[in-house]
Amino acid sequence: MPPDFRIRLLAPPDYDGVIGICRLVYPAEEPYTPAELDAHRRVFPEGQFVAVAADTGAVAGAHFTLRLRLADYHVDDPWDVLTAGGSFLDHDPAGPTLYGADIMVHPAHQHHGLARVLTDRARDLVRAERLWRMVGASRLPGYAAYAPAMGVEEYVAAVRSGRLSDPALTVHLRDGWAAVRPVRGYLPHDAESAGWAEVIQWVNPDCPPPPELALRADPAGPGG
Repeated sequence: MPPDFRIRLLAPPDYDGVIGICRLVYPAEEPYTPAELDAHRRVFPEGQFVAVAADTGAVAGAHFTLRLRLADYHVDDPWDVLTAGGSFLDHDPAGPTLYGADIMVHPAHQHHGLARVLTDRARDLVRAERLWRMVGASRLPGYAAYAPAMGVEEYVAAVRSGRLSDPALTVHLRDGWAAVRPVRGYLPHDAESAGWAEVIQWVNPDCPPPPELALRADPAGPGG
């Protein structure tokens, strides 16, 4: 844990801070509304985490999750579909996958380990609920510069091998995520990523998948 910060569950006084971070981190996207953040807490309160300054309580970062059965979706569904338009009202209490819908850190507090601590707290939830994996999607904000000369799969392979560094995907890989496959249009307005993202996942080592949901990194994509 970085000094002077702590992780706790999202509460209504945090909403303004979260919305402010949204505007800074995703300037091309509409930020969450208080009603959406209320919905997150109502349907899955134990899956909404914030990092706050220990002395002031100011929000420095957030990680929002929900449970899904991804077999009910297409692997290339955009964020809006997987989160019911950001409301999380598609949360499935029996879903075997914890979907990491959003993780963001205030620019003033980035590169200090808060994203890693927020991710670890979500992994603790996966273990506590005996879920078999956590799935998310990484932006590829370094890809736009390479897109004219390099396909997205070649770019991701270069990032995985360490030949290239991506501001988002490289961090996720260092945090123990595995790259699965690229998807187009995950965040349609993400010009830095040229419209692409990479499906990423972390498998709970204490709860392996059942045979019918065997982990694969192929065109079929993630299962449940």
